[in-house]
Amino acid sequence: MTRDRIYEKMTEIFRDVFDDESIVLSDETTADDIEDWDSLEQINLLMAIENNFGIKFRLADVSGLENVGAMVDLVQRLVG
Repeated sequence: MTRDRIYEKMTEIFRDVFDDESIVLSDETTADDIEDWDSLEQINLLMAIENNFGIKFRLADVSGLENVGAMVDLVQRLVG
């Protein structure tokens, strides 16, 4: 799956999880950039990503994610 396609799907997921159609993602987007992105929403977000892409994260994979770019890279590796 291309990085652009992952970004399209991730944008849909973020907008759905945070109920905000104005979200625009970039590689540098972090939790500080999205108002309601806290630890609980992080769990909801990761579960939504897993469900949408048919993948399963390991704690070691997600514990060091610093931004959306790293998240997209991880999804791309897991999707194959």
